[in-house]
Amino acid sequence: MKLPNRYLRNHSLISEDEQELLRTKSAAIVGGGGLGGHLAEQLARLGIGRVIVIDGDVFEESNLNRQRFSTESRLGLGKAECIKNELKDVNSEVEVISHQTWIDGSNGLQLLKDADVVMDGTDNIPTRLLLQRLCEELRIPLIHGAIGGWFGQVCVVMPGDRTLSRLYPNEEMTGVEKHLGNPPFIPALVASLQVAEFIKLIFGKGELVRNSILYVDTLNNQAIKIDI
Repeated sequence: MKLPNRYLRNHSLISEDEQELLRTKSAAIVGGGGLGGHLAEQLARLGIGRVIVIDGDVFEESNLNRQRFSTESRLGLGKAECIKNELKDVNSEVEVISHQTWIDGSNGLQLLKDADVVMDGTDNIPTRLLLQRLCEELRIPLIHGAIGGWFGQVCVVMPGDRTLSRLYPNEEMTGVEKHLGNPPFIPALVASLQVAEFIKLIFGKGELVRNSILYVDTLNNQAIKIDI
């Protein structure tokens, strides 16, 4: 089967067989804000088969500085549904399912059960640890990302690794996102690194950031992989 021309620029990295494989895969993105919008767009442009967007929030004025699908005309509208509508124009071949709801212990298994991989676009530690638990129960890999100020981090959590439990030993810990601020360049960078891990995971290529954290410091031009 001849692939559409839209994927021609993928081919230096992604073979035709891999492109076809990608079209059979589904990713659940939890959080449609700074990270989530970029995650959704990049996966759609790559040619994934299905994107599931889960977020109970609406766009607010404070989102305009960094969130990919936040615009003045969308203030007050649900993030998940806006991303779904926007992705139709990005790539109509991708099935997009939106859940305008917060994920929790009562609905999480149902929301994530059809995903091959879960992408973490959340902004708080309890939800990250919940995702780890849900993904372990479902036997689904989780690709974690977090941002704050000039800094970001990424890792792949395979079922049973419990990397986030070592990273966040206390569920009551407070993330740094709200204290350090979130400029527009950090969500785009960290989401890109998460998508790169997704592609390596799906195709079995390269070395995953597993049982470790890739820590990025754009202020001092450093990227450090730290074993956990």
